[in-house]
Amino acid sequence: MVEVVQVSGSLRNRLTATLIGGAALLAVLMYFTVRTYAIQIAQQGQDNILNASVTSILDAANVSNGIIEIDFPYASFSMLDTASQDRIFYAIYQDDNLLSGYGGLARISPQVGMGSAYGNTTFQGTSVRLASASRMLVGENLRARLTVTVSQTLDGLSGTLNRIGRNVAIFGAGFFLLVVILAFWATSSAIGPLAQLTTSVARRGPQDLRSVASPVPREMVPLVQSLNKLMARLDQSLSRSEDFIVEAAHRVRTPLATVRSHAEATLRRVDREENRQALRSMIRAIDESSRAAGQLLDHAMITFRIDDLDRQDIDLVDLADDLVLGLMPIAEMRDVELKLDASVSVPVKGDMILLQNAVRNLVDNALKYAPRESVVKIVVAASPRPLISIIDEGHGFPVGEINGLADRFVRGSNSKAIIGSGLGLTIAREVAEAHDGSLSLSNNPQGGACVIFSF
Repeated sequence: MVEVVQVSGSLRNRLTATLIGGAALLAVLMYFTVRTYAIQIAQQGQDNILNASVTSILDAANVSNGIIEIDFPYASFSMLDTASQDRIFYAIYQDDNLLSGYGGLARISPQVGMGSAYGNTTFQGTSVRLASASRMLVGENLRARLTVTVSQTLDGLSGTLNRIGRNVAIFGAGFFLLVVILAFWATSSAIGPLAQLTTSVARRGPQDLRSVASPVPREMVPLVQSLNKLMARLDQSLSRSEDFIVEAAHRVRTPLATVRSHAEATLRRVDREENRQALRSMIRAIDESSRAAGQLLDHAMITFRIDDLDRQDIDLVDLADDLVLGLMPIAEMRDVELKLDASVSVPVKGDMILLQNAVRNLVDNALKYAPRESVVKIVVAASPRPLISIIDEGHGFPVGEINGLADRFVRGSNSKAIIGSGLGLTIAREVAEAHDGSLSLSNNPQGGACVIFSF
């Protein structure tokens, strides 16, 4: 039976969405950046013209017979003409007395000789930009401060900014569409080699465990190397497993077949009904034993190694950390968080392969039964004795069945929808016992199951 692979979105769609989202963000930033810069440039241009107008008026002022006279230059206002026919307002003050212009026009009091001051205000119901400058005039029997303010409506500036904004928006939309097209092309090009690798591996037969030799992009080299190493390990493991299974099957089934043949031959020669019935029962028992032997061959492989432990110094924290890293992709696919709570170091002596197998089975069981968006906690402790606890937030073990769940091929009543063989807890318990330890099962009061693998 082919196991259904859980899907967590599309890498192609994720990459495309990232590129398009980035392009959209850049387009929006570009629009506001260019518009802000255009406003600054346009405002600076208008301020320069207003300053020139104010300066030309101040330059035309003089004192004659104790009276300030101003001969307005023609260019002082003509330079402010725009296609939008903006209106122009001005005011000239001698000290605080209005000499000419619009008295209601707001004025700024710049310092004498410090250039023009600028500001925005509202005059006659419309927004205007104004510039003011002051100059001291000294003459016979006269010393006065002359302040000139010139303002202009913003219709022309607004029109210019609208045209710039529209052009920038069109350019940004074109840029965005171009990036969308490039994003689809880029994602297809990036995913293409992965799809080719998938097709190449999928076309292989079940016995084809050759290394992948086709050239791949540099970013895929670690994946292909891992895949090649996995295939090499699978090839070696399959070879050993096949040899062992063939030998085990031969040693178990051949004697049973021999006994069955003798029983059948004897059955044909026996006339008494009670003897024939006994022989039939013997043949049925031999058939059941033969079928059970075949089911136990896989488990016998673990048992075979338990009988000859390769004990070495092991740090349970490192072992648990490696398992967490290895099972992290599975946990992420199931939306389950793997959390390791470990001491600094928990040294033991044991068989690395068996311990990895046992703990991995326990963690994998917890991941299978843990609900989505929950936490599977792995606790490694050194006292009162070395142990590894696996705690999930699932429904827990069925009440009344805990004592028998670690038996061979026994599964809980709540496991019908969960893929499993009924040997995971059995293997873990036998590995624990082989290391002079134990495996205990319990339910947490707040919910979830707890499995403690102790030494």
